[in-house]
Amino acid sequence: MQQRHLNRRSYFNELANTSRDFYLKYLGKFITIKQGLQVLEIGCGEGGNLVPFAEKGCFVTGIDNSEIRISQAISFFKERNLNGSFICENFLMHKTQLKYDIILVHDVIEHIKPEYKIAFVTLAQKLLSVGGVIFWGFPAWQMPFGGHQQICSNSLISHCPFIHLLPHCLYKIILRIGKENERCINELLEIKKCGISIESFEKILSQSNCKIINRIFWFINPHYKQKFGLPPIKLLYLPKYFRNFFCTSCFYITN
Repeated sequence: MQQRHLNRRSYFNELANTSRDFYLKYLGKFITIKQGLQVLEIGCGEGGNLVPFAEKGCFVTGIDNSEIRISQAISFFKERNLNGSFICENFLMHKTQLKYDIILVHDVIEHIKPEYKIAFVTLAQKLLSVGGVIFWGFPAWQMPFGGHQQICSNSLISHCPFIHLLPHCLYKIILRIGKENERCINELLEIKKCGISIESFEKILSQSNCKIINRIFWFINPHYKQKFGLPPIKLLYLPKYFRNFFCTSCFYITN
């Protein structure tokens, strides 16, 4: 497992930097980011993505179902003297009358079970204010590390591209041979069930009455600048389905 996944403060700072350098600028093309905007992140983790929005004077709210991550978000925001509201809750159970100008859903939709994805997207859409936008970011399932195998403790497996595309039973056997613990194996197999392609995501958006305003496919994920020092590179045109194998991150703006 990469040390950055263990050092959550470092991970928080990496996310804040990527959000400032890329997400803020990308969203700024479609909505004026200014003081007083209501910003929600679904699946906020430690809250790093929300930092630049809080620095701009936005009212930021983060929702995550992990008590540890919410506790860390509160602590890290306090360390930076930033204001933010953080809620530990399953988003699908979230009820509020508040509407948000910007909703962030980054590296989350690929973890939602298939049977709940439409309900998830529909609920996010309901929380959007008039003129507001939703930013979606996720890795195409078929891309080299779309299975999140980088969380494995076995360095050979964690650096092995496309291994997650193996049949379920064979994948499980390899993980056990690699001496991954049952918790890690179950998490990776759950991710395998939930992974999402570009085509299936756009179908869900259509079924949820979400309008695509813009999309960008990345060959080199912008966050890789923080992770590996690599410059972001957009994916050149590739045919449907085939593009999933080369798209390390998909950016969408919807309303």
